[in-house]
Amino acid sequence: MQDQDQVQDQNKVQDLHEPRFVRENGLEARISAMVEPAILDLGFRLVRVKLSGLNGLTLQIMAERPDGTMSVEDCEKVSRAIAPVLDVEDPINQEYNLEISSPGVDRPLVRASDFARWVGHLVKLELAEPLDGRRRFRGEIRGVDGGDLILRLEDLPDDGVPDIPLPLANMGEARLVMTDALVEAALKAEKAARRKAAKAAAKSD
Repeated sequence: MQDQDQVQDQNKVQDLHEPRFVRENGLEARISAMVEPAILDLGFRLVRVKLSGLNGLTLQIMAERPDGTMSVEDCEKVSRAIAPVLDVEDPINQEYNLEISSPGVDRPLVRASDFARWVGHLVKLELAEPLDGRRRFRGEIRGVDGGDLILRLEDLPDDGVPDIPLPLANMGEARLVMTDALVEAALKAEKAARRKAAKAAAKSD
């Protein structure tokens, strides 16, 4: 039989390689494919790649640990790992600023586990393809059932059925809505993750 540590290690690997259902297009997709292997090798997950016109041209690469945390030191590690990759591949034909960041509190949700982790909190989302003529939704995350997000709509329908299933495979964009409850929950989750990391480090010494 496998011991508990082996099971936990396997779960970490599965969490690390959980696929994203919200992915980039065009040049951002090319950059994602270039940098993701290096990010995974460090034990982090890619959240998003985004090019913007901020301060000239900025390439933002958002990453996190499988538990959702990301420190300043973690961002520096990722930056050191992917900068040489970008220098060699040279995907952008002009000068740009490289920015490595954590997802933040009102974070984008790109994996099924992201929704499962934030059950009870508000999300605003846009589907890739309209559902019954509607593309944008806002409501409370009730859970994940198979391949569907269960969303409790803020604008309750006339038929009195507030909870609707939305296919995760049809998700174009999703982001948590900033609330006091979300900030409090995010702080608690970060503290718990740090305690767990400190405990694991002490155990390995």
